[in-house]
Formats: sequence, C-alpha cells, structure tokens
Amino acid sequence: MTDKVLLTVGSVLRGDDAAGPMLAKLMSEHPEAGWAVVDGGQTPEDELQAIRRIAPKTVVVVDAAHMGLDTGAIRRLKAEDVARSFLITTHALPLTFLLGQLGELAEVVIFLGIQPADTTFFNPLTPAVKESVEELCGRLVSGADLMEYPAFEKTKQ
Repeated sequence: MTDKVLLTVGSVLRGDDAAGPMLAKLMSEHPEAGWAVVDGGQTPEDELQAIRRIAPKTVVVVDAAHMGLDTGAIRRLKAEDVARSFLITTHALPLTFLLGQLGELAEVVIFLGIQPADTTFFNPLTPAVKESVEELCGRLVSGADLMEYPAFEKTKQ
C-alpha cells in the first residue's frame, strides 16, 4: 500500500532547479516501501489526477526555491511563504495553486525548498545542492521526521 507520495518539481535543464528531478531519480533507483515517486517536472499540476488516484495520506513536495539562504539549505515552506515572500520558481502555474490542490487530496502536505545557487540553462547541479538532495533521499528512505527541517523564516532586510 502506498500512503506517501514524493512529488518533485523542477527542470533538469536548469542547474540547481534539477534538485527535485534528481531526488525523484534517486528514490526511483532505490524504491522504498510505502512511497510513490512522481516527478512533476516543470508542470507538477499535471500530476494531480495521478496523485488523486493514489489517495495518499502524505504528500512531500520538493523544489528548488530562492530563499536568500546558503546554497543547499533545506527549509519547510508554506503556501503563504511562496505567496508573501515572492520566492522565485519556474512553474507554469503558481505553487500556491498546486499546494492548495494537494491539501484537498492528502491529510499532510510537506513542502521542502532547497536553496539553489545557479539555475542557468544547461549547467549541472552545484555540489552543495547535490549533497542536500542525497541527504534528503537518505532521510526519506530511513523514515526520518521531515518536520525536523527548520521552517522558512523571511529575514528582515
């Protein structure tokens, strides 16, 4: 039975924006019981029907997000963080729409942002982001509590 979905977001062609797809690839290479992996790419909203069919209890969304932190930093984000803090993303529809829809499909939605350094076309993942993705994969596989990641707090400028 699958009660958890990992929904990754990002473009494999844009440097650190490939953090989500890389995580999906790592999780798919080492399938973990109870997890369904959905690589949403640049249009994760297209995967809502597939997630609805799975009917998971928990959805974990992972995406690169410009949060003004050190490269590779991982933070828990809320839809309000995305809307109010103007976090830069690369999606067709706002992530607030996606998170709202997921909130209707699952009891728990956890959105994790990974701070990118470079989202230039055709560049590879930076080492710090690659390391963070690998660490996050290990946490997912081991069943670690993702709520241990700090919540995003916008710093006062």
